[in-house]
Amino acid sequence: MTPPGVVVHTTPDLLAAAVAARLVTRVVDAQAARGQASIVLTGGGIGIAVLRQLAAAPAAGAIDWSRVDLYWGDERFLPTGHPDRNETQAREALLDHVRVRPERVHVMGASDGDSGDDPDIAARDYARLLARHSRPEDHGDMPSFDVCLLGIGEEGHVASIFPSAPAVYETERTVVGVRGCPQPPPRRVTLTLPAIRFASQVWVVAAGASKAAAVSMALAGAGEVQVPAAGATGRRRTLWLLDRAAATKLPKEFTPPRV
Repeated sequence: MTPPGVVVHTTPDLLAAAVAARLVTRVVDAQAARGQASIVLTGGGIGIAVLRQLAAAPAAGAIDWSRVDLYWGDERFLPTGHPDRNETQAREALLDHVRVRPERVHVMGASDGDSGDDPDIAARDYARLLARHSRPEDHGDMPSFDVCLLGIGEEGHVASIFPSAPAVYETERTVVGVRGCPQPPPRRVTLTLPAIRFASQVWVVAAGASKAAAVSMALAGAGEVQVPAAGATGRRRTLWLLDRAAATKLPKEFTPPRV
């Protein structure tokens, strides 16, 4: 497996702008090669900052948004339109400002949605949606996303896969419901590590000194049960995109460029 790449930017604002620029390039290249692109979005402060930067970037005009499929890595199992849902925040930051086709915005179920008030059923329905959108060239029961964007928690979680929680042990299902999450809200829906690893590229984006220890442990080879972010790898490329504060405890073997 190719070692992960690490790039460090000086500030959170520059990090968000740089990730947005990378996304533009990645999407345009995918559309040139295949006519379409697929991206997995993430929430959190830096994840939504990236989407705001993407909405404002002049270069984003090069993207044909009508040919982009958008998915989510996880979702808080709350009512439709709730301000804490990743979907709600993504719409305000980006989706309401670009000409994306509604049928290509693949949201995870809400607690008042068609799946009913059960995150396990919502997870099953999202797994079926992924399977419907797989192509023969994906060689699996879900799309091979061009980019899966992820944040990282202070304890090393990615998506809603928390250390030692049931979701981190999942080896077969692509999507699972989460109950008793250690951070509110307690119920969520999340891609699993096998689903994340099905992506062509995985980009883990982290800002702030509070993330430095988790970044260090993940890159130093910690087990994914203790640090789920350590198991977040892409089929072809894994990138850790950090601000200077999140990079203060990097293992010695990583000497990333600072830009």
